[in-house]
This record gives sequence, C-alpha cells and structure tokens, in this order.
Amino acid sequence: LTKTTAEDVVIMIRKHELVREHVPTNFLNDTNVWWALLQKMPLMAMIRNLGKMTSIELIKSGSEAEQMVVAKLNDQQALRKARIHPFNVLLALYTYQKGHGEKGSLSWRANSAVVAALDNAFYASFKFVEPTNKSYCLAIDVSGSMTFQSCAGSSIITPRQASAALAMVTARTEKNCEMIGFSSRLVPLNITADMKLDQVISTIERVPMGGTDCAQPMVWAKDNNKKIDVFIVYTDCETWAGRLHPAEALRQYRASSGIWDAKLIVCAMTSNGFTLADPEDPGMLDMAGFDANGPEVMKNFVDGLL
Repeated sequence: LTKTTAEDVVIMIRKHELVREHVPTNFLNDTNVWWALLQKMPLMAMIRNLGKMTSIELIKSGSEAEQMVVAKLNDQQALRKARIHPFNVLLALYTYQKGHGEKGSLSWRANSAVVAALDNAFYASFKFVEPTNKSYCLAIDVSGSMTFQSCAGSSIITPRQASAALAMVTARTEKNCEMIGFSSRLVPLNITADMKLDQVISTIERVPMGGTDCAQPMVWAKDNNKKIDVFIVYTDCETWAGRLHPAEALRQYRASSGIWDAKLIVCAMTSNGFTLADPEDPGMLDMAGFDANGPEVMKNFVDGLL
C-alpha cells in the first residue's frame, strides 16, 4: 500500500471538504493541512482552533492565514449565521490571549491582529442574540471574592468577568432590565447598553462590598412594586446568607405582584454543588459553576423549554 502523505491529505480535504476530525492525528502539525482546512472551516471551529494554528506558525504576522482569520472574525454575516453567543467569544478571546488551553500542553504566542479581531467579534455578536422579551432583575455579587477564583467549568474567567459580560448581553438585548449589586443593601448598577466590558467591571467594583443574600432581589422587587419576570443572581459560592429562604421570597413576590410564573436563576459560579431551588417548583433553577453552555441553558429555562 502507498503511504499517505500530507499532500494526499490536502488533496482529500479540498476534494471532499473534510474537516479536522477527519484528519489523522499524525498530520495535525502540518501547516499545509491546516491551511487547506481553514479555507472552509466553520467560524466556531476556527475560533476553537486558533491556538493550534498559531502554535504551528500557520497564523503569523502578515501571513495569508492571519488575513483570512481576521476577515472571517469581522464578517457580520458569518457571525449571524454561526449564532455564537458573546460569552463564548469572550472565553475564546481570554484563552487565546493567555497562550494556552485549559487542558493539555499546547501553547502559543497570541497574534495581536487576531486578538483585536476577537475583541471586535465579541461586541459585534451582541446584536445577534435573540431577546426573550421578558423583564429582568439581575443581582450581581460585588464582593471581592468574585475575583479570587475562576468559574467552575471555565477556569479562564472569573465570576466578576463572567457576570459583567452576561449583564452586558442582557442590557443590550432586553428592553426591560434592572441591575442591582449586593452590598450591605441592594444598590442600582448604572450599566448601560453602550458600555464596554472594562467599564461594566469598573462600575461593579465601585459598589461597596457587603453580604450576599439571595432573597434580597425578590424582597426588593416586592417592596418597590417592580414587575419582574426573571430574577438572576450571579455569585461565586454564597447562595443563601439571610433569614428568608430565596424560594420563599420568590413565592411571596409572586403573590404580591400577581406574576405567578416569575422565575429565579441562581448562578453560583465557583460552586461544585448546592441545593436552593424547590424541587416542586419548575420556576427555579440552580446552576453550580458556569461554562460556555450556560447562556443557552438559561435562555431555554426562561423560554420554558426546560
């Protein structure tokens, strides 16, 4: 039998439109093979493989590959078609900037043009998030511990960064959204749709630190006659630090407001497990840790698909 060469693999990729998973492992360090794959590589697959293509020096300053990658990341139609959530783009950006993945020994030196294109793609992708058209109350833990650890499931990002990014998505896609920070009391967060991520993080950091009582958002909404469909609490691992249980606070809010299907999501981003939701109540969701699948899970829950 004739031994297969990298040239043979390139021909087969072009002829049969093969993808990375079709290629034998021993050819995955060949720049010609990756160049052939890159031509018709789906956007999300390209984003996942940026580190690998940079490590073998396919993507380097001034190269055709660099130009192609940057063009694809700046392609609005491609972003719309791929339906990539901004949070996933942010994770890809942070990973690429760091120069190594969460697992394995692969490392690379980030290409500055690709970093800039990923940053642009992050903000551009906001416009393609489909709104749920619900009214939201986002309660964000402002304690210093939100920067101490990484999210369980996404070690590249801290709870502070994740909550800020997700707050931005909601601010830009939902018409009815109020954001509050956990302090010694709940305080408004002046986060607007035109803010950049660093501005959002700075706004959160300026709020005085205090306790994290997950019942407070519902108590606040009831006391102030707010009409809220969905409460989301972003915290690290503190899920209940008050006398009133969040499940009971939600029930009291529903009775007071007349919004009987009001929902509560508690995202404990560094927790490996906790129990807060009433198992008999389909309107409550506990999330232990947070990864790239988180936004879709939350949207499906809000839309009643879970």
